Amino acid sequence: MLISSWNVNSVRARIKNILDYLVSSQPDILMMQEIKTEEINFPFDKFKEKVYDTHVSGQKSYNGVAILTKVKIQNINTNLIVDKLKQARIISGEISFKRKIIQLINIYAPNGNPVDTDKYSYKIGWMDKLILKLKNLLKVNENIILGGDFNIIPSEEDVYNCKNYEDDALFRLEIRKKYREMINLGFHDAYRYINGEKQEYTFWDYMGGAWQKNHGMRIDHFLISNSLISNIKDIKINKYPRGKIKPSDHTPIELEIN
Repeated sequence: MLISSWNVNSVRARIKNILDYLVSSQPDILMMQEIKTEEINFPFDKFKEKVYDTHVSGQKSYNGVAILTKVKIQNINTNLIVDKLKQARIISGEISFKRKIIQLINIYAPNGNPVDTDKYSYKIGWMDKLILKLKNLLKVNENIILGGDFNIIPSEEDVYNCKNYEDDALFRLEIRKKYREMINLGFHDAYRYINGEKQEYTFWDYMGGAWQKNHGMRIDHFLISNSLISNIKDIKINKYPRGKIKPSDHTPIELEIN
């Protein structure tokens, strides 16, 4: 089974690239972030034509997450976290795989910049709520795959120049400790588990020729619970969509389990 995660940076603006990706890569499940639309304007019909069922937690112009799936998914939940700002940042569901019930959780974590503002405090609070929710969920089901745009650079090798981000909300030590706290609950960073210290990125800014210079960062992740480690076949960053016309500034990360 191939499970992909992709911050599409507006589902309607990137619809052609998304449909092309579904045809070329054939993911069984695509978890999208930053869809930037309410459900009423979401292009359900376009994905139905490609034989994908779609579940959406949308918001006008900002945020928003969705799960596209060819496999049966149950118990869709868009309220795992009580968000005081009511931003659409999380959606989950359950799939059956190899006699296991796996809870898939798709997140679009807050950016948090500029630091030392309400935006940064919101990010910290949101991450704390996520960590607490994961801790409680693991007591009920040890099989969890958490994917999405975490807006966290976990370590120095995950950004082209860490010195530039020492006081950035994506790389602050306090934020990286939150990432480590999640892993310590009983997860692995799937990309690092398979690829060791390999340096690859999932995001390149639109400005300053970042894509052409490979000035990127790895902020899109899959955390997979310890109980599922033996099911990881591969995980790759698919850079091809980032080089297309009118691309998202992110590119898909693809987790294959067997």
